[in-house]
Amino acid sequence: MAARRTAATTAAAGSGEDSTSLELDELMPWSVRPLRTGRSWVSGPDPAALRARWERLAAAEGAEQERLFRPSRSRTPHTPVAALPGRSTTGDSAGTAAGTGRFAREPGACPDPVRILHGPFDEQWLLPDHRLIDAARPELWRVGDERQLFAVEHGYVPQAAAGPALSVTHLLPDGHSPAGRPGRIRPLYRRPDATDPNLAPGLLDLLRTRLGPEETGPESVLAWILAAALPSPSGCRVPLPADAEVWAAGVSLGRELTRVQLRGARGGERPRLPGGRRPYVRAALPARPNGIAYDAEAEALVIRDGRISPVPAGAWEFTVSGVRVLELWFDRRAAAAVGAVPEGAEADGLEAVGARGWTPEWTSELLELITVLALLDGLRPRQEALRARLERASLISRDELRAAGVLPVPASVRRPASVLGHQEEGPEGQFALL
Repeated sequence: MAARRTAATTAAAGSGEDSTSLELDELMPWSVRPLRTGRSWVSGPDPAALRARWERLAAAEGAEQERLFRPSRSRTPHTPVAALPGRSTTGDSAGTAAGTGRFAREPGACPDPVRILHGPFDEQWLLPDHRLIDAARPELWRVGDERQLFAVEHGYVPQAAAGPALSVTHLLPDGHSPAGRPGRIRPLYRRPDATDPNLAPGLLDLLRTRLGPEETGPESVLAWILAAALPSPSGCRVPLPADAEVWAAGVSLGRELTRVQLRGARGGERPRLPGGRRPYVRAALPARPNGIAYDAEAEALVIRDGRISPVPAGAWEFTVSGVRVLELWFDRRAAAAVGAVPEGAEADGLEAVGARGWTPEWTSELLELITVLALLDGLRPRQEALRARLERASLISRDELRAAGVLPVPASVRRPASVLGHQEEGPEGQFALL
């Protein structure tokens, strides 16, 4: 039975069809495409640099402001737009709300940068001004609150067998993928205050009937998905067990994966390795590092004269979509420390503004990232054991889901929910009721 199921799953991976699992799109029907900023200078690892970029842009005039802005078809300094949902604005003397009028005419004060997840496991900052962002995905901002969680699919790379299929975050994710096709962003709830779960209608009732009332709420389903999802060319695929013990084991694992990735948010504890395994700075990191290497024998990160240890090999080798997470995270900050600009950007553009060397905050974040990746790597044996159990377990079939009315998913739940009574500022200070 296990051999037949493995063969069927392997064959389905190439065809996009799999009789033993469901598409994540069928379980969490509403998804949002990744953010598209249109200009790289609006986000980055250093909030002080973002403020400096804003100040330079706001002080520039005419053609110089246009050049620094880097106009696109969606945004120029003369584009009026609606305010981002949930962002407070301040009216000027003419009654026009800051952040919705034309930037060239009245840029206003710099908004406080907000924390976002820039691709897998990379917490950065974003200037939350809709006038600067081509496609900010307002529907995500509208439902993002202290109870929301986002599942983020990772880009599919056929050769990259290792690495998670998706991750979870409480931050606004931009959906960036370091390699492969960017995945979708799936909020757990369709409305604020943890209301209207983004799950196929009837799914929770079916799971409670088949698996019992315990551990079958919305966050339990997300935990199962996080533990059991597998990548495929058509997107993440998720088997649903008919065995309550298998379900409970997967939910328990998924909750632990979630706890580690939330990094202490939502009242949890910040991730920590056992005392003797915690990474420390053994030699100070240079102000302008130019590369990173791993000393496997000493279990140490070597950054020129700087040194961090112990760093488990599993943390260093942790990949997403075939890209080493630690190396990519470091390279982005090493470039920001010296003001290096992305390929195609102007050397005197806003991307180069604000470089102030390697910051102490980045060192602290690096230590925490090492811890997160080490803990996630340590949970891999439990994920492999769960998948082995799933090879032998009976599964809830697609036919059963159809018979229960869970499938096919109604088209209405694939669209954003309306937020009635929620007033937002439109272009040039007008109001809209959503």
